[in-house]
Amino acid sequence: MTLWNLILLALIQGITEFLPVSSSGHLVLLPNLTGLADQGQVIDVAVHVGTLGAVMLYFWRDVRLAVTGLPRMLTGRIDTAGARLAFLLMIATIPVILAGLVLHLTGLDDAMRSVAVIGWTMLVFGLVLYWADQRGPKVKQAAGWSLKDAITMGLWQAVALIPGTSRSGITITGARLLGYDRESAARLSMLMSIPTIMASGILLGGEVIATADAAAARDGAIAAGFAFVSALAALSIMMRLLRSVSFTPYVIYRVALGVILLGIAYS
Repeated sequence: MTLWNLILLALIQGITEFLPVSSSGHLVLLPNLTGLADQGQVIDVAVHVGTLGAVMLYFWRDVRLAVTGLPRMLTGRIDTAGARLAFLLMIATIPVILAGLVLHLTGLDDAMRSVAVIGWTMLVFGLVLYWADQRGPKVKQAAGWSLKDAITMGLWQAVALIPGTSRSGITITGARLLGYDRESAARLSMLMSIPTIMASGILLGGEVIATADAAAARDGAIAAGFAFVSALAALSIMMRLLRSVSFTPYVIYRVALGVILLGIAYS
């Protein structure tokens, strides 16, 4: 893979991973619309590692809190803020892990990687995000995240395995419907991405390590680096904008892209 292709893939992943516009959908669309060869699992895993580093750095206080509470949580003591956060993140991740395993083992994940599917999910879930953002009250904050809400958001997150849905978009949608303000909804969504990306990396990592060579490792390192930088920038900008801007600009983008993709798919 050329350096330009690696940089392009990394930038797409980094910019779209945490915006509610579907990074996986964009990565699937790139080879479909440009004729470029599919990037393969090595690059997929590498760019996700890069974005994982970015979100962990941006929310390092929350990450440190959860990590320090993890030992207590593992011994069944959910009596500190850190242990509670670690526990809720674990609970919220279970649905997407189970659904992901089913799709991976049945091969349905590959079957859904089409322009038509992405067009419909871009359009429909973009409108659902708009409805939730306009309808949802703003009475809850991230500090008040409950077990019931973690389970609910975890179920929403499992839907994001359909390409074009957007993991961040669907979990933000769920959080807004539960009454979390925009910044808290995005914060919880980003924290939920950490164990989810880790689980995805573990699922595919074995296959990647077994087939990767020196050239693939080099390409992966380059892609991870660019994904890290672009993801950190996109995440920082989005979190700042949410203090004064709604999710409507992302909805407009999703609807427009969805309509274009459906036109291409059915032309």
